[in-house]
Amino acid sequence: MKKKYIMVAVLAAVIILAGVVSKYSSQGELERYETTFFDIFDTVTSITGYAKSEEIFAGQAELLQKRMQHYHEMFDIYHTYEGVNNIKTINDAAGVEPVKVDGEIISLLKLGQEMYQKTGGKLNIAYGSVLSVWHEYREAGILEPENAQLPPESLLKERAGHTDMQKIVIDEGASTVFLEDPQMRLDVGSIGKGYAVQRLAEYAQEIGMEHVLFSVGGNVCAVGDKADGTPWRVGVEDPNAEWQGGYRQAVDIVGECLVTSGDYQRYYEVDGKRYCHIINPDTGMPSEYFPSVTVLAKDSGMADALSTSLFNMELEEGLAFVESIEDVEAMWIMEDGEIHCSSGFKVNEEE
Repeated sequence: MKKKYIMVAVLAAVIILAGVVSKYSSQGELERYETTFFDIFDTVTSITGYAKSEEIFAGQAELLQKRMQHYHEMFDIYHTYEGVNNIKTINDAAGVEPVKVDGEIISLLKLGQEMYQKTGGKLNIAYGSVLSVWHEYREAGILEPENAQLPPESLLKERAGHTDMQKIVIDEGASTVFLEDPQMRLDVGSIGKGYAVQRLAEYAQEIGMEHVLFSVGGNVCAVGDKADGTPWRVGVEDPNAEWQGGYRQAVDIVGECLVTSGDYQRYYEVDGKRYCHIINPDTGMPSEYFPSVTVLAKDSGMADALSTSLFNMELEEGLAFVESIEDVEAMWIMEDGEIHCSSGFKVNEEE
């Protein structure tokens, strides 16, 4: 198994433990293990679970890593892989021909279409032509901060003319995707990782894992509870902390997913002002309503999509939107540190 280590330890990333972890569950049968790898979805992935032996856990973790790598390759917009028709393949064939793809890509794109309708266009997977401009300018600005620039408004406006969701043609019977606009580009960064984590959680149950926690960047997903019957405790990062990794709140979850979108990890600065990677389709500019929003839901793909969408809404609009959706809660952290929560979002204050 590549880049793997297994240990009984206090968890890293966004997982918080109250005190020292017991070596065994209350049943005296299961031991707690963690494995971490760094080469998938351009972020750190941690898997924490319980098994009767290190050998069993290592075998399960290897299966999970291979499955996650599969999703990474399918949803990649920058690279091609032998034998895989992925999102980049679809983009490269825009205006030319339909591309036959795996059914998982069809399901992902249909989720994107559903969330586009549900959020009034606040999430648009057809916005890749605009996002690619921001990506180019952000990478250049990070490489040479003294020469950092904003993309020209005229270029953003021109690219925005190639983001019509109606021009994504999905043929489920033939399992093909065709972009009618030659200049259109898909970008599934707003939903791809969350969708993959959800599928990974479902696969974990298929291979017999009943107590497991996934942490993939800002996406956390729990299968069941811990082996002793207590909830998993997850920390919500403080976007206003002086050092990355400081936590503002802790949330207990059982069989739920917690996803955070924020402006404090992927950004660059122009003339002393921060511009994050989340672009509002209504304006073509990075959203500036608040530093972070966290969504709690049963489905990781849904939570991922909603966290991005809510980041592109003003607080009042977002609160009303969340309250209208069953089994979804959210928490906003404002620039001044003030916190706003939907009616059912329960937190544990961290000392």
